[in-house]
Amino acid sequence: MSKPDSKPDSKPDPTEKPKASAKLQSLKPHSAKPQSGDSRRGAIAGLIIAAAILAVGLWLARDLTAASKMQDCLMSGRRNCDVIEPAR
Repeated sequence: MSKPDSKPDSKPDPTEKPKASAKLQSLKPHSAKPQSGDSRRGAIAGLIIAAAILAVGLWLARDLTAASKMQDCLMSGRRNCDVIEPAR
């Protein structure tokens, strides 16, 4: 009635590797080595974006500081608040 080869109550062998399903095998990359060009490209793009944000932040801080100094000068009642640049 029951087959002698089948063992319904037996535990799996811990030394035996589990078989991956077809879905999991299709998700695995084809090569074991990751593509280093893609990761470097992303890192460089991130570095460029961070540098651009830093440059915009510094420009904005400088511009707001100059506007604040001008406003403080005008609010104190002075009339000669323009920045005088020396002749070159």
